[in-house]
Amino acid sequence: MKLSQFQFDLPADRIATEPTRWRDEARLMVLHKDTGEIEHRIFKDIIEYFGKGDTFVLNDTKVFPAKLCGKKEKTGADIMVFLLRELGREQRLWDVIVEPARKIRIGNKLYFGEDESLVAEVIDNTTSRGRTLRFLYDGPYEDFKETLFSLGETPVPLWVKEHTTPEDKENFQTIFADKEGAVSAPAAGLHFSRELFNRMILRDINKTFITVHMGIGHFRTVDVEDLSKHRMDSERLIISEESADAINATKRKGGKILAVGATVMRGLETYVTTQNEVRAFDGWTNKFIFPPYQYRIPDAIVSNFHLPLSTMLMSVAAFGGYEQVMNAYRTAIDENYRFGPYGDALLIV
Repeated sequence: MKLSQFQFDLPADRIATEPTRWRDEARLMVLHKDTGEIEHRIFKDIIEYFGKGDTFVLNDTKVFPAKLCGKKEKTGADIMVFLLRELGREQRLWDVIVEPARKIRIGNKLYFGEDESLVAEVIDNTTSRGRTLRFLYDGPYEDFKETLFSLGETPVPLWVKEHTTPEDKENFQTIFADKEGAVSAPAAGLHFSRELFNRMILRDINKTFITVHMGIGHFRTVDVEDLSKHRMDSERLIISEESADAINATKRKGGKILAVGATVMRGLETYVTTQNEVRAFDGWTNKFIFPPYQYRIPDAIVSNFHLPLSTMLMSVAAFGGYEQVMNAYRTAIDENYRFGPYGDALLIV
C-alpha cells in the first residue's frame, strides 16, 4: 500500500485538547470486521463484547516528563529538548530531539531552569533532528534524575496542545502505569478506570500487562510513498514469562485476546512462534505493521482515532481491513468523534 492512501481531511477542531471528565466515558465506535457494521457506544461498554476467559493485554509503561525548555549559550535563543531515552547512566547521556534543530551544533551548551542550573553539551548529531546530550552534573545519579525530571514537562504532543497544564500530569498517564520509560502515553489505555477493571472481574475477563516504552517514532512523518521502505524507530519491549503464559493459555482455551492500543498490537506481533504463540522477550522492536498483514495474536483491538498518514492508523487498518477502517474514520468525522490521545476510541471485533 501507498502512504497517500491514508490521507484524509481532519478538521483541527476534532483533535481533543482535554480528556473526558471520566476516563471510561469517552465515546467508543465498534467496527465488526466480518460485516462492516458500525455501532456507537461509550467506552465502558467495551466489556459487553467479551466474556469469561478472555484477556485484555495492556501496556504498563509510564510516561516521564520528557519535554524541557531551555536556552542556547551566548545567543540565549529558546530551544525545546525532547528526551527520548537514556543512553548512559554514569555519563549522563541522553538521546534527544532538539527544536529548532538548525540552530544546534556539536559543542553547543544548553541551559535549563530559571537559574540555568542544569547544563548540557551537544556531543553528537546523528540525524537531521536527533542529538546526543551529555548533562554536566557532578552529584549522585539520583539527584541528577530528580533535577532533570523536576525541570521537565508532561510530553503532550504539540499538535494536541501548545502548553501543558498541571492536570496533564495525571491525565496523560494510565492508572496502571508502572515502568518508567515512555515519552507518550498508550492512548487507548487512558480510558480504563478502576471501576471498569472491577466490572471486568465480575465478568471473569482477565488482564495482563506487557511493557512497550513508546517513543517518538509513532509520530515521525513517513516520508516515503512506498510503505515497505519506511523504517520505524526501535522501542523497548518487555514481555514477561507470566504475561506470555497468560496470553498463550487464553488462546489455547479458545478465549479472545484484546490488544489495547497500537503499542500492544506491535509488541504482541514482534516475536511469535511457529505455533502462533507469544514468546517472553526483553529487548527492542522496530516492527512496522501496515496492510496487508495477518495478525496472529490479537482477536480484537481497541485504539484511539489517529492522525492522517500515521503509522498507528496503518496498523489499525491492517487488522480491520483498509476499506472498512477508512470508512469508520470517515464516519467518525461525520459523527464528531474526537481524535488524538485525549480523544475517543475504535474497537474492532
